[in-house]
Amino acid sequence: MANLEDQVLVNLSRGGDLDAFNTLVERYQDAVFSVTLKMSGNRAVAEDLTQNTFISAFRNILKFRGGNFRAWLLRIARNASYDHLRSYRRRREISMDEDAIAFSETMESTDPGPEELVLTDELARMLARGLHTLSNDHRLAVVMVDIEGYAYEETAQVMGVSLGTLKSRLNRARGRLRDFLTSTPGTIAPRDASVSTESRAK
Repeated sequence: MANLEDQVLVNLSRGGDLDAFNTLVERYQDAVFSVTLKMSGNRAVAEDLTQNTFISAFRNILKFRGGNFRAWLLRIARNASYDHLRSYRRRREISMDEDAIAFSETMESTDPGPEELVLTDELARMLARGLHTLSNDHRLAVVMVDIEGYAYEETAQVMGVSLGTLKSRLNRARGRLRDFLTSTPGTIAPRDASVSTESRAK
């Protein structure tokens, strides 16, 4: 089943084929986990959000009307992440320092050496802290476009906004994140700050 297209697997899943749905899970679980990890800043939370995303997707598979299945999944993950963040702000029980390092595990790397690993870990901590100073919508825009490298069109679809609205939010988010990275004591130097906010859209 690994070679079947998404829509074929979706159609089989609608008929109750668990193997078909599990193939979709295997195909997209890393993408969902990576986004939810960067949104939540906590590995355990991201694992729960990823599991809940696929449970919700299976229960609502009949509502998928075709098109980009990954975007549909990530929209479910977005809603789950937003619900968690609203609850998190009320409870304030998760320390960003506990799992910020896990953030670096899903950042792209090309066999870094010891120095690069240190930089990646430190950058991950700073990005995790900086992202949590942004609103949910601004954070998701930066996570998807600048960190995960998704295209503007797919990101706009996930966020349920127009391209113009996405670009506006992204510009504001980049500015705020850049200000955080360059003004917070102990963060990277100003000339390096653009690395984290430079678009890598696929």
